[in-house]
Amino acid sequence: MSVLMEFAMFPTDKGDSVSEYVSKVIKMISESGCDYKLTAMGTIIETETFDEALDLLRKSHSILEPISNRIYSNVKFDIQKKKKDRITSKIKSVVDKIGNVNT
Repeated sequence: MSVLMEFAMFPTDKGDSVSEYVSKVIKMISESGCDYKLTAMGTIIETETFDEALDLLRKSHSILEPISNRIYSNVKFDIQKKKKDRITSKIKSVVDKIGNVNT
């Protein structure tokens, strides 16, 4: 199974720049061993199970919860059975059709 989760999570009470706090979440994701891509508007993670994705979401919140009174979160899932490596294959499918794209 392939679980793609795209999410953004950050404290809303820490001023205009929150990269100091988002970096802590990204470090945890990087250390998890899951495939991920950081974008300007969020992070995309691929896991093998829905529970793994939810666990990363919970861990992200637990990093921010002690330092913030208000946390914004936006989450999307794309779950497909009998598939894997979709974090790259979905982009490759488009590139195969139209050529190089910004990623």
